[in-house]
Formats: sequence, C-alpha cells, structure tokens
Amino acid sequence: MADSDEKLQKVLARVGLGSRREMERWIEQGRVSVNGEPATLGDRVDSRARIQVDGKPMAVEAKPKTRVILYHKPPQEISTRKDPQGRRTVFERLPKLKSGRWISIGRLDFNTSGLLLFTTDGDLANALMHPSANIEREYMVRVNGAVTEDTLKVLRQGVMLEDGMARFTDIQDGGGEGRNHWYYVVIMEGRTREVRRLWESQDCAVSRLKRTRYGNVFIPSKVKQGQWVEMDRKEIRGLYRMAGIDSKPVASATRQDKERMERQFKKRARPRGRRLL
Repeated sequence: MADSDEKLQKVLARVGLGSRREMERWIEQGRVSVNGEPATLGDRVDSRARIQVDGKPMAVEAKPKTRVILYHKPPQEISTRKDPQGRRTVFERLPKLKSGRWISIGRLDFNTSGLLLFTTDGDLANALMHPSANIEREYMVRVNGAVTEDTLKVLRQGVMLEDGMARFTDIQDGGGEGRNHWYYVVIMEGRTREVRRLWESQDCAVSRLKRTRYGNVFIPSKVKQGQWVEMDRKEIRGLYRMAGIDSKPVASATRQDKERMERQFKKRARPRGRRLL
C-alpha cells in the first residue's frame, strides 16, 4: 500500500464508532465491508480503502491529527447527536469538521451543566473513559435534604446501586443555608446519573449539578455556558498522558474556527434576567 495501513478495527475505533473490541464484534457480525467485500478480522486498510458500516460509506483519513474541544454545557442540552424530541444537542454549537467527527468523552445528563470534552481521536476518547484510567470527575452539587456526618460517611464508604457499588472518593462542603446545601464531590467513573443516584440513595434530592473538573482539566473562567474553546498542543499531550496512551500528532484550529471562538467570547455570557449555575 502506498501509505501506512492499519488494522480495520483500529480505524473504526478511531473515528468514534466504539472500542476496538466492539469493532471486532461488528466485523464478526458482518456489519463491515471493505472494497465491496465482507470484512474479516485481520484486515488492514489505508486511506484508499472503501469502507462501509451497515451499508453506509465511511471515509478513512490518512495520518489524522488530533483536535480537542472543551465545551461548557448548559442545562437542558442532550448529550447525543440527535434527539427524537427535537431538543438541542451538545454537538450543535461545535465547529464543523471537514473530515471525521467530534467524539464526546463521556456524557452529562439533560439537566446537568459543566465541562464536556470532545475529540477527533476515538482511541483517546475510549482510553479516557475506560475505568482503568482512574480519572477523577469533580462536580458541584446542590442538595436538598437532611445531610448528616453519618450520611457523608456512608457516601464515602460506598453504596450498592442497581449497577454495582459506587462512592464519592471525596466530599467537600461548599456552603449554603437550611436544607439547600452545596458540596463538591469526586467520582472515579462516569456511570449514568451516578452522582444523583448516590445522593438519592440517602433520601437527598439534587437540585443543581455541574461538572467542574475532568482529571486535571478545569473550565476556563472565560468559557461561559454554551461556549467552547480549542485545547492547544500542550494541553492535548497532557490528555494523552492522563489516558496512558502514546500521543499522536495534533492539528491546529482553522482560521475560521479561531475567529468563531473569539467572537463567542465577546457575546453576552447569558441572557438578561436568567440565573444560571
């Protein structure tokens, strides 16, 4: 082959369709074809290969470079690409890509705000989301209910939820009055509604929830809700180290994306009269 070829499952994983192991299952199930023929495990492809998944063509980019976006998600945006109910998705505000697609590194539920990362590298996304990476996720949460020291002790030690044991590795008091109180909590996994379910297990309701940190990445103060910022080479290499995988070449934002990024910072951070977390 004229340019470097790669294992088919690696290429499929890199564009964000799933993990390599999952892509191997897709190949075994006959969902993938290469150059008009059913794919088999062990196939290698280059940028000239005609790949189809479930009958739909998929482009293969030669020597792709990584981009990463940090997005400050507002409440009431859904973390999927499309929504049957017509709700706004987190992908709608992101810059358009000429090739490939943005892959979400984890999700936030509909009513949760805060930090979301998107990348063009599926390997990086999968590595950062894998439980073995042991990456901290920190949230700021407002809790309604009677929270005692015994409650906090139970949440630190662990609670058996329907999908297994879960706990906060750290809980810090964030202040507040009466039954509405703020806490900073840390979890090591990204299970669905895990923070809310932990508090609900102790008869406490979560009224506000915001992710403030993913590993060593925080939301820059200039990035308001609904805004995004492109991470630079140093920051992206830090993500590869955090994920425990080899770093790949990093792409620079296009001139148009840089201009769009700067324009959004000049706009009003939020509509008048609306109070946001």
